[in-house]
Amino acid sequence: MEFTIDRRSLVLTGALGLGAYAIPGFAQTAALATARGFTHSVASGEPASDSMLLWTRYVPADGGAVELKAEVSTTADFAKVVSGGVQITGPWRDHTAKITVAGLKPGTAYHYRFVAPDGGISPVGRTKTLPEGQVARFRAAIFSCSNLAFGYFNAYAHAVARDDLDLTIHLGDYFYEYKPGDYPSLKDTVGNRLPLPASEILHLADYRLRYGSYRADPDLQALHAKHPMIVQWDDHESANDSWEGGAQNHQPGEGDWNDRRAASIQAYREWMPVSDEPWKAYDIGTLATLFRTETRLLGRTKQPDLEPLLKGADPARALVDFRNGAWMDPGATMMGTQQEYWLDHGVRQSVKTGQKWQVVGFGTIMGETMTPPDALDWLSPDAPSYVRGYINEGLAAAKAGLPSNLDNWGGYPAARARFLKGAQGAGANLVVISGDSHNAWAFDLAQDGKPAGVEFAGHSVTSGGYESALTADPKIVAAGLVRANRELKWCDTSRRGYMAMTLTPDRVSNDWVMVDSVKTKSAGGVVGHSTTVTRGRNVMA
Repeated sequence: MEFTIDRRSLVLTGALGLGAYAIPGFAQTAALATARGFTHSVASGEPASDSMLLWTRYVPADGGAVELKAEVSTTADFAKVVSGGVQITGPWRDHTAKITVAGLKPGTAYHYRFVAPDGGISPVGRTKTLPEGQVARFRAAIFSCSNLAFGYFNAYAHAVARDDLDLTIHLGDYFYEYKPGDYPSLKDTVGNRLPLPASEILHLADYRLRYGSYRADPDLQALHAKHPMIVQWDDHESANDSWEGGAQNHQPGEGDWNDRRAASIQAYREWMPVSDEPWKAYDIGTLATLFRTETRLLGRTKQPDLEPLLKGADPARALVDFRNGAWMDPGATMMGTQQEYWLDHGVRQSVKTGQKWQVVGFGTIMGETMTPPDALDWLSPDAPSYVRGYINEGLAAAKAGLPSNLDNWGGYPAARARFLKGAQGAGANLVVISGDSHNAWAFDLAQDGKPAGVEFAGHSVTSGGYESALTADPKIVAAGLVRANRELKWCDTSRRGYMAMTLTPDRVSNDWVMVDSVKTKSAGGVVGHSTTVTRGRNVMA
């Protein structure tokens, strides 16, 4: 089924939303204006051993307020309702509802649905609580960077087809804020998958519409309906390379950044199955503690910018001075002191209470990545000047001992050191999971020359990776990156997909699942690489 959204048909829906677009063969006509009801299926999140947050969206006939009821059962026929709740929703929250249901049993699969006052019933979702006590095995699928225009969400479809997952995790860039045709270009857009609105999103109505556009995708709806999801935002849920006081993609003339940031946060909390807590910890029995973090909008200081240094009279000296000075500023932070303290304390408490693993999700990569000296050889002779300029900047940075990306943890070395030293001091068995880069990476993280943990960094669901700018064999690119970066043990710079992480008391393994394609609709895929870390070692086997 080709996934197409027509702007005129969408506008006709008013406050309705886009749920009807997920129905195969739906006719985009003016009759859509009269449609009401459950518009975007269901979702669940914020799992605990005895509770779950349930999400839906419902628009009543009059477009006003309505009280929805959630029902939970251990069977799909709802012969016995074991838990539930009610919420009043309306246009002030874009008709979305989030109900936390309690009294559930640990490690148990449930079916859930919503019921409207007129007797209308939502699609039925499935969810599963977190376990308690001793846990032999727990598996989570990990996603990031899902740009609808780049292709089909086949990674979601592949995960939906599995029956061995306990949880899904989305580490950010759930959607992209750009005007359709900007990233990717119109010629590179797949299957007419153009999200709405037909402009860059700036205001609350824009962000709501973009969520509605993405959430109409049938594979994304299916993923949400089958598994609970722990979600956290990265930059594109607001604007590219965002920080507390602005963003690279927030330009003069686009209004006050604080208004845009507030709009993005409000729409996120309306449309996603997530609590209003900016960061949170989840215990998976005595097996692990999983930490959801926030590293973009609430405490992050502005990213360093090397471009002014490269334009000076002596760029090499300027870069060295930066490396020895401003780059190491302890005031530069990804999380802010409040969250840094919370995470450090949480990791220590997790170790103290006997949790086997401490798993921390970050929006961006923590492992060191420098541009290899032969990177220019990977380009085609007619490579765009901006691509060549980006690599030249990375080469100059590498000569000065600086990483290629200062928007990830490479721009905040003092904050990185504080986090890793804290984990070492706590005796943590640290596993970092991260996204953002669009490519797949495996790092042994070190601090002061000693192992501190491992990092599994995920490739994108659809967004283009290094392969979009390079013509060299991906194996040559990967080998060059590994040689140039002491923490990097493996990478893949050419394929899309998701990660599947399996935790056991003695070891954690991670599979990088590569889908067959994002250009055509398919649920096919293979495991492209696997690695394992044994408890007590903090390095990969």
